[in-house]
Amino acid sequence: MKDNKNRRTFLKLSLASLIGMTAGKTLLTQPVHAAELPQLSEDDPQAKALQYVHESPDAEKNCANCALIQGEDGKEWRPCAIFPGKAVNAKGWCSAWAKKP
Repeated sequence: MKDNKNRRTFLKLSLASLIGMTAGKTLLTQPVHAAELPQLSEDDPQAKALQYVHESPDAEKNCANCALIQGEDGKEWRPCAIFPGKAVNAKGWCSAWAKKP
């Protein structure tokens, strides 16, 4: 009888751990939405270093068609791999611009 209790306890703990790890991974890997990020300022030191502007001088080269932009297409402000923790304007541009493949 005691073996059954130990086995049941082990199975319950294993199942609870599996559920906990799955839920934790799901919560930790969800992307941050640009609406939750502060907008990158043109006065930011990193933005200045990369010549970031909110309006691209070249209509063919902007953040919306850059390989480094993240998030959902069509959004005005989106996360960028170059500026972690900040949202860039989809119409913007910086010297790190790289054409999407």
